[in-house]
Amino acid sequence: MLSSAFISCDEGVIRGAEAGARPCAERAKPWVLAATIVGSSMAFIDTSVVNVALPAIQADLAASMRDTQWVVNAYMLLLGSLLLVGGAAGDRFGRRRMFVIGVAVFTVASVACAWSPNAGALIAARAVQGIGGALLVPGSLAIISAAFPERERGRAIGTWAGASALTTALGPVLGGWIVDTWSWRIIFLINVPIAAVAVALAIWRVPESRHESGDVSVDWTGGALAVVGLGALVYGLTLASENGWTGATVLGSLGVAIGTLCLFLWCETRARSPMMPLELFRSRNFSGANAITLLLYFSLGGALFFVPFNLIRVQGYSAALAGAAFLPFSLIMGVLSRWSGGLIDRYGARKLLTIGPAITAIGFALLAVPGIGGSYWTTFFPSMVVLGFGMAVSVAPLTTSVMRSVEDRHAGVASGINNATARIAGMLAVAVLGMIAVGVFGATLDEHLEQMSLSDGTRELARAETPKLAEAEAPPSLDGSERQVLQQAFKESFVSSFRIVSLIAAALALASAAFGWLIIEEERRR
Repeated sequence: MLSSAFISCDEGVIRGAEAGARPCAERAKPWVLAATIVGSSMAFIDTSVVNVALPAIQADLAASMRDTQWVVNAYMLLLGSLLLVGGAAGDRFGRRRMFVIGVAVFTVASVACAWSPNAGALIAARAVQGIGGALLVPGSLAIISAAFPERERGRAIGTWAGASALTTALGPVLGGWIVDTWSWRIIFLINVPIAAVAVALAIWRVPESRHESGDVSVDWTGGALAVVGLGALVYGLTLASENGWTGATVLGSLGVAIGTLCLFLWCETRARSPMMPLELFRSRNFSGANAITLLLYFSLGGALFFVPFNLIRVQGYSAALAGAAFLPFSLIMGVLSRWSGGLIDRYGARKLLTIGPAITAIGFALLAVPGIGGSYWTTFFPSMVVLGFGMAVSVAPLTTSVMRSVEDRHAGVASGINNATARIAGMLAVAVLGMIAVGVFGATLDEHLEQMSLSDGTRELARAETPKLAEAEAPPSLDGSERQVLQQAFKESFVSSFRIVSLIAAALALASAAFGWLIIEEERRR
């Protein structure tokens, strides 16, 4: 569901990208928009649809919660880490070329996802999808920047953003219907015809463009170190939820993460064209905006990861209804983001970056209210409305603060860093909040088990289901009444863990509001 927020975040990449080419012929512009909209929508739809399909994937592949987390994180890890590398590769080797390669890689990986026999194969295919996305997303944005002159770029951005927001909003509903009607595997196969259209339009109608100087260096070393460092960090955090913090594998993974990320920072200070120029962080507003992004998107990514499990496995929604439950969030984000962008010059980014995250915090707190049962309109609908409004107020000022905090020549890189920060924050949230959710689930389940008359063996079998969270199943040896009681205990334990996750998300959103008030300074446009 983060895709709705990413669309607004990605607009900064278009605004900040250096065209590096003369605008294309007038007759080619509609085809440029069509190709980039189709290609970008493929990535956005896939991200939002997979979240709705996660409960079905977990059940069908008999996957643990750790496996399910990696289905999301493998994609986000490669996408977030290599996003800036993909943009630089387009500048050097040709934006259309890298866009087509990205679409092709994404599509081949989608087919591999559809035919995955187990969770490990699916995770590997999702990682390859992330590589394709890292070439596809910045490539499509840079193509728009190169094809349209500055006076027409705003309208092109509006068309691209509106179409992407519409497809993203409808994606979870369509994906949920496909999961209910056929199989979760079909949601990956629908990328094939979409990709065919995008590639055909790009090859036949989109002109090639690249950086005018031709002297663009791609920071392959930085990208590789980011993947290894962040991957080791997420692996260690995810493993800690099952094995504890003292295990050799957990400590080793975290040690590798710290060492690799330190080496990454060292290399970035010496690289000819670093993917993340550290001097940008000397700007108070740039550092503050990225800190707000980290906290806000951490909250959003972590909380919304668990919502489909709650709706489908605990509340009894179908996958299609669970996807439709997110429509208020997506539609409000899409409609009001433009409106909130117009408030920046009137009220300033500082006030909006305080009010917006504070409203979002209320939305997360409302997610903690529902128990088991009840009408959607009185349980999850209010939180989705408030979350959508809060994020709509927040996203445009975030992008604007980033763009205004650096010189024009760094605008594209600065926006790319902020974009990558948002995606990496969501990835870290799934790992960290997943670990907390498993811990709370286990503690709550123990309380329920103490009140039930079960044998020691049955208690151990029940506790062994803890890593599955909402997919936990009572042992088949139990009779009907005991089985129902234990299954109810599993549901109540998940609700307890979901509430804690939602309240943590609310606290972090409030912290981001405090950052907005204390750190962001009002600046005139450079």
